[in-house]
Amino acid sequence: MEEFLRAEHLHKVFSSGAEKFTAVDDVSLSLQHGEKLAIIGESGSGKTTVARIIARLIEPDGGRIILGGKDITKTKGRELRQVYGVMQMVFQNPVESFDPRWTLGDGICEGLLNHGYARAEADKECRRLLSMCGLEEDFARRYPYEVSGGQCQRAAIARALALSPKLLILDEATSALDVTVQAEVLSLLDSLHRELSMSYLFICHDIALVQDFCHRVMVMHQGKVVEEGNCDHVIRNPQQEYTKRLIDSVLQ
Repeated sequence: MEEFLRAEHLHKVFSSGAEKFTAVDDVSLSLQHGEKLAIIGESGSGKTTVARIIARLIEPDGGRIILGGKDITKTKGRELRQVYGVMQMVFQNPVESFDPRWTLGDGICEGLLNHGYARAEADKECRRLLSMCGLEEDFARRYPYEVSGGQCQRAAIARALALSPKLLILDEATSALDVTVQAEVLSLLDSLHRELSMSYLFICHDIALVQDFCHRVMVMHQGKVVEEGNCDHVIRNPQQEYTKRLIDSVLQ
């Protein structure tokens, strides 16, 4: 497989008054076309910060990001909007990711309209995307607070797909859902992955969840990558004590 995303030596320090906290400490990763890579770790491990740096929502203090062969580390303005045609992010809380004053359809159509679609074309594409994500057309007229968490996350996935990206960054995208709905959303993501030949960067705290969903896994602890490899191999034969504790916490 051909490499699609590469992050090299990412570094991020947050400051609060005189105190400084290193959230990401020399993290590198690569993602191949069509691959699903999980980054796991407990809260505070740095996994979400890595995701937000790659998504260009947070500026890194060091390192660089290569997407599709292009260095996007310092990309801004119009060029960054073009990057978001290739890469999109799905967030943990779907309701909060939508503007509460807008319908779900408005949220899905926004990116299409910004990229030159006429309103009628955008509305038609919105209906197609909702259907692709298992929602009926009338969901376009509903507000985020009028639907369930699972339905809202499906709409958020539809919104992320609007510009036909090649990479989805899924930041704890199923953790706010109950177990049954979580399984349904993962099944949807799995079928979309096959149908659209996308790559996934899947941020998660649950090592058991990624075993059947992702190809590879990176384990983060205190801002560093402590272990990585094929999901089955890492889960069945962990080399690091921290990874063993993560697995044991699920099995107990």
